[in-house]
Amino acid sequence: MNKNLTGLTQAEAARRLAADGENMLPGSVPKSLFAIALSVFTEPMFLMLLGAGGIYFALGDRAEASFLLGFVFVVIGITLAQERKTQRALESLRDLSAPRALVVRDGQEIRIPGREVVRGDVLVLHEGDRIPADALLLDGQLSVDESLLTGEAVPVNKSPSTALYASTVVTKGVGLAEVSTIGVNTAVGRIGQALASTQEAPSGLQQASRKLIIILTIVGLTFATLLVLLGWLWDGRAFLDSLLSGIALAMAILPEEIPVILTVFLALGAWRISKQKVLTRRVSAVEALGAITVLAVDKTGTLTQNRMKMEELVAVGETFRNEGANALPETFHELAEFTLLATPLDPFDPMEKAIQTFAQQWLKDTEHWHSQVPEFQYDLSAEILAMTQVFSSNDPNTHLLACKGAPEAVADLCHLPATERDIIHQQVLSMAERGLRVLGVAKGQWQSKELPPSQHDFSFTFLGLVGFVDPPRAEVPAAIAECRAAGVRIIMMTGDHPATARAIAQQVNLSTRTAVMTGAEVAALSDAELHTQLQQVDMFTRLQPEQKLRLVQILQQNGEVVAMTGDGVNDAPALKTANIGIAMGERGTDVAREAAALVLLDDSFASIVAAIRQGRRIYDNITKATAFTFAVHMPIIVLALIPALLHWPILLLPVHIVLLELLIDPACSIVFEAEPEASDIMTRPPRKLTDSPFAFSTLLYPIIQGIAVAEVLLLGYWLMDGQGFQADEIRGAMFMGLVLGLCLLILANRNVARTLLHGLTASNPWVWRMFGAVGLLLLVVFTVPVLRDVMGFSVMGAPQLVAGMALVLGIGVYLEILRWVGGKATSQHVIRYSARPLFHPAIPPPKQHLPN
Repeated sequence: MNKNLTGLTQAEAARRLAADGENMLPGSVPKSLFAIALSVFTEPMFLMLLGAGGIYFALGDRAEASFLLGFVFVVIGITLAQERKTQRALESLRDLSAPRALVVRDGQEIRIPGREVVRGDVLVLHEGDRIPADALLLDGQLSVDESLLTGEAVPVNKSPSTALYASTVVTKGVGLAEVSTIGVNTAVGRIGQALASTQEAPSGLQQASRKLIIILTIVGLTFATLLVLLGWLWDGRAFLDSLLSGIALAMAILPEEIPVILTVFLALGAWRISKQKVLTRRVSAVEALGAITVLAVDKTGTLTQNRMKMEELVAVGETFRNEGANALPETFHELAEFTLLATPLDPFDPMEKAIQTFAQQWLKDTEHWHSQVPEFQYDLSAEILAMTQVFSSNDPNTHLLACKGAPEAVADLCHLPATERDIIHQQVLSMAERGLRVLGVAKGQWQSKELPPSQHDFSFTFLGLVGFVDPPRAEVPAAIAECRAAGVRIIMMTGDHPATARAIAQQVNLSTRTAVMTGAEVAALSDAELHTQLQQVDMFTRLQPEQKLRLVQILQQNGEVVAMTGDGVNDAPALKTANIGIAMGERGTDVAREAAALVLLDDSFASIVAAIRQGRRIYDNITKATAFTFAVHMPIIVLALIPALLHWPILLLPVHIVLLELLIDPACSIVFEAEPEASDIMTRPPRKLTDSPFAFSTLLYPIIQGIAVAEVLLLGYWLMDGQGFQADEIRGAMFMGLVLGLCLLILANRNVARTLLHGLTASNPWVWRMFGAVGLLLLVVFTVPVLRDVMGFSVMGAPQLVAGMALVLGIGVYLEILRWVGGKATSQHVIRYSARPLFHPAIPPPKQHLPN
């Protein structure tokens, strides 16, 4: 391939980028501020605020009406801040996941975002690359999948001077191409192809939450309607007063924080995971990370450093070791020469790059150095695990053959007798047991103009073996131990020799099981037999991509949640089939990246384990935030409903509920999102994929917590009423108790297995900030006369303050009793709560009905 092309200069590329714009297709655009504000206007909570404000105007209470309607802008402001925070996180992920391009600039190959490709750029294209712009092939031979444009599944062969099209995929070959058209002017741009990948499909939790919200909205509106009718028609209250009670109940029942929790937690979670060198291409994958039970990994580059070095040569019974050598003996020159001839001139594979490096070191400036373009290439296939490059000679009827591949496949192509194959097998075994990856090399000639359809028709001479070293990553043993402690099984799926795989597995302590299965053995088994073997074998070698897919499918049929790593075009089906496909970012192809849910930016196994840890933390925090939301809504519901049914003064007005919502929202989306991981997060088994924070078993305990808070507040109302407190005094003390009770519920749900005091001292900087905001809110509400009057409170006196603090103390004690009675509470809120009365014995009615 022509290596003399220098491409554009960086300065010229920058000038063209500024003149022509970015290389982007029509796609989705971020939500505008107006669109976000409009979405707020259609929210049920907003509509209820408008309704309550309108009723206050109708009743002549202009202060209350203005206060309520003023909160509309506060709600819009909070929503805009949350949306923007989420949007920034998603945009940073999209920038990372944008298509990449390898271009020649100033004579050097550099990788840039696809959007920065400009007219005149020289693209370096390899197998698996998605072509970033329309271009003209300058050099090389390619096969390109153009089904995106034509609908034709058969790849199209491309030779120099033919056109290449943006968004099509290179399925075979290496080439250089010059960009002719970018962005909307490309063939795919002209037909209006949009980038669907920028649109996130709702996750399973988001879909489940929407169903829950719909159900609760219907329940809330139904109960609110019944309460309005009951108060108006049965009790003879004014219709507008009854309507206010109904609106307050509906606002209390509707947990509108749930969609916010999921949107913020999943988006920011994906952003946090990207800090661990793991790119989340689909945010929905975040919620599945904590459920992974099997991690199927390749060896090369994931468990090892992917820094291949051609370390050992074996020929005619002699061995050459590269480490510390001063010269390459003549005995090994032919073996090294044909290893080089069997390698593409511009290789993509790390082993082939190592071959080029070795040849540069020992063969450069000798007669054994070659840079000849092959006439034809027989690719490695499932039937023959070897490749052959065919070179022309001065005689048109004679072709030179260079072959390399799996030693057993090359030996078979050489038609060696059994005794020689046994000798080669023992040599391979000896090298593989030292952790070397081994290839066989052969040479041959073909005396005919016409080439045969298969490599098997050639006659080869076996030249010897070459061994490559790829040391394990230093951090892998600790990461594997962490996975094992977390109940995640590691399975190695590789194309390497069994002995090599076993040697690496032993070095990283992958498994206590030593059994190894090859791809041939996998192919010979039925699904039922393979199911049995999968219970006993953790290492699979000499696998073809379709065999990886089959193993993943059988594991899933066994109920496993499978994460799988892959890097090639052929790995894409298995990556898509796995519950979480993980593509290699450094050595992986664009097709593998697009098929996967996650991309390892550093190809390190330790990064996968870090992502699992983060995934578990994110799910834990979603569960905590959801539990807190239901716990805090229960006393609001009870305090909105019970007074209306028992003809008590209204304890919670819509303005009170709006103020509470302003505290609940940040508590959910900020405080709980920032919760640190639990100490046992990687020592407990994976959760079930079907588990949900919205399950009744998960929500039972927080609902009981909320009812307990309501019990204390209702008991406090009865006692204060009995002591002659006025309605506005009781309302103020109750509101203070409820707001500070909200703080106690935050502490209680940070870790339901620990005391409230521990929740106060555990590390989370937002807890104290939240409590400071609560204290400031109470101070303002009770000291600013206008706000105090709007809220229906009196001046806070010593008796009220004592009563309010007594309520807080009672709530704290009751929550601690619940934690103790609940027994073995877990940080996941799955608590087997013992049967006991949920309420105190019936509270006697108040001595007198105080005026509203």
